[in-house]
Amino acid sequence: MSFDVIIVGGSYAGLSAAMALGRSLRNVLIIDSGMPCNRQTPHSHNFITHDGDTPKQIIEAARQQVLAYKTVGLHNGLATRATRTNTGFVVETETGDSFNTRKLIFATGITDVMPAIDGFAACWGISMLHCPYCHGYEVRQQPLGILANGDIAFEFTKLIHHWSSNLVLFTHGKSALTPDQTKNLAERNIAVVEKEITGIVHDKGYISAILFSDGSTHAVTALFARVAFHQHTTIPITLGCALNEQGFIQVDDFQRTTVPGIYAAGDNTTMFRSVAGAVAAGNKAGAMVNKELIDEDF
Repeated sequence: MSFDVIIVGGSYAGLSAAMALGRSLRNVLIIDSGMPCNRQTPHSHNFITHDGDTPKQIIEAARQQVLAYKTVGLHNGLATRATRTNTGFVVETETGDSFNTRKLIFATGITDVMPAIDGFAACWGISMLHCPYCHGYEVRQQPLGILANGDIAFEFTKLIHHWSSNLVLFTHGKSALTPDQTKNLAERNIAVVEKEITGIVHDKGYISAILFSDGSTHAVTALFARVAFHQHTTIPITLGCALNEQGFIQVDDFQRTTVPGIYAAGDNTTMFRSVAGAVAAGNKAGAMVNKELIDEDF
């Protein structure tokens, strides 16, 4: 089967791109494996008209609206390979399905790499948080923690301090803060705890305390953390798309990658992770792909 555009990834950015293309009368296929990065998150916030909805509610409503456009289809599966052809690309799935397309949009997100701390992964997206704009209001002025070290820890602590003055920085080992940074935090009554963390005490993902290697604990309501990540799929890299120094797919202001005919949008392109941001980027990518097709055909 042949399409104008194949979108790999059917979460917020992918569905938004598909809507722009469906409304542009383009023949579109979304390939989605059903593994969004926020699948554990109870509620989504900071997205106007959907503040407080569950990720599942937003996705289901978006799919219903997008698939109402007759030229947009959805294939439930995992894309595993893509190759360039004389007319565009061929995308293959793990079940052996193969689809031809003129253009590709990758809205595949990223995979968070959980540290080897017992209970961390179970709390991720619930009370183990990455973004105060998405989740800070719900834990405002509560006992909060930051899990980070070095310069990023200092900047992250500055940011979270706006939501709660009851804050502790956990460096999970010897602090890499500068003397000036340590002094700055101390002047604001922000303690720095260097003990090694061995576990998170929680109930169904909701943290009550942090457990240290010496057997002691520290009570917190939520813990903000920055974790490592890798691209959810290596297909764009295999096709030659460049990554930036942070490991995100490099795109220009129009969501174009470094490979002609390939676009990317959403968490796989930016450190600013939000539902609203992904939707905006996907909408732009869809419009820009349609414009490229028009320019080629007119």
